[in-house]
Amino acid sequence: MGLNRTRSAAPAAGPAPAASAAAGTAGCPERAPDTGRPSPALLAVDAGNSKTDVALLGADGRVLGTARGGGFRPPAVGVGAAVDVLAEAVERAHAAAGPGGAAAPVRQVTACLANADLPVEEEALAAALTARGWGRRVAVHNDTFAVLRAGLTARDGEAAARGVAVVCGAGINCVGVRSDGRTARFPALGRLSGDWGGGGGLGEEALWHAARAEDGRGEPTLLRTAVPAHFDLGSVHALIEAVHLGRIAWERRLELVPVLFAAAGRGDAVADGLIARMADEVVTMAVVALRELDLLAEEVPVLLGGGVLAAGQALLDDRVTRLLAERAPRAVPRVVRARPVLGAALLGLDALGAPVDAHDRARRHFEPPRPPDGAPAPAPD
Repeated sequence: MGLNRTRSAAPAAGPAPAASAAAGTAGCPERAPDTGRPSPALLAVDAGNSKTDVALLGADGRVLGTARGGGFRPPAVGVGAAVDVLAEAVERAHAAAGPGGAAAPVRQVTACLANADLPVEEEALAAALTARGWGRRVAVHNDTFAVLRAGLTARDGEAAARGVAVVCGAGINCVGVRSDGRTARFPALGRLSGDWGGGGGLGEEALWHAARAEDGRGEPTLLRTAVPAHFDLGSVHALIEAVHLGRIAWERRLELVPVLFAAAGRGDAVADGLIARMADEVVTMAVVALRELDLLAEEVPVLLGGGVLAAGQALLDDRVTRLLAERAPRAVPRVVRARPVLGAALLGLDALGAPVDAHDRARRHFEPPRPPDGAPAPAPD
């Protein structure tokens, strides 16, 4: 079925009892000698294909410094160059932390990384981060775990995490955990592993249908004019030429997701069909993970994250909610709009054995304010 049955220890396990002398001091943060501020104890990293967020936290959950960097793409540029991108953001986070944030090794580095899709990749990336000397202990997880951990709150029983997360950003991925530590994962390697959709996939499909509408092989669709117009071009043919010759980067297909939703909102059948298929993919992944973990008969949070799912698009959200109610009636869907680096921070605080109030302090920093009634919810930045 495409799932990986991973090690019994789930990384999204919630606050754990202190397991070492270092972790046992989590409730008494170390102090920088010249400032009185907590010294950084945790380096949290959330690195996606398009951007990286880094945060330095004290053991009490206080955020001391943050920075944003470029995308993390080891398959494209190599592990060393990809980690260099992280290093630049880590350096700026230390600088933002002020005099007390000098770049000495922290007690815990927790990194949730895109392209850490297989256990062997997680191990290789953990070794690469360890070699940088950023912390005494290093844990690397796939970035889907960041969304899962960010979405699991005290009401879900943080000390015994249980839930499923589906992330639809540039790509699509899903992970599920049980309170006994069992996990369900997909390889998430694109079409090679049976995936469809995400922002990149939707953009590619929009261009594909626009091309076929223009040359007569496909159905009429508003995408025929809307897609090239987004790039200030007069035809799909001109856009194809510009992409093929490198004048427009292929990565910019992600920009076509709002174009697709706008066309669907105007009643375009082709665009609407793609959004319907995206909803089906999201729910299918969630249901398969729930079934693998024997959780279909239990009330379980299904956490929806990533730029596409967190954007507040009713055409997608309503379908996901309806299909999930049909196929997994006990599932409780919930959109995660906090920046995913919150999940990396909470996982790191878990590893430090930090108290609940430390988790709450980090959560308050990263969670967006609740929008007024009726206002659209912001997507993660």
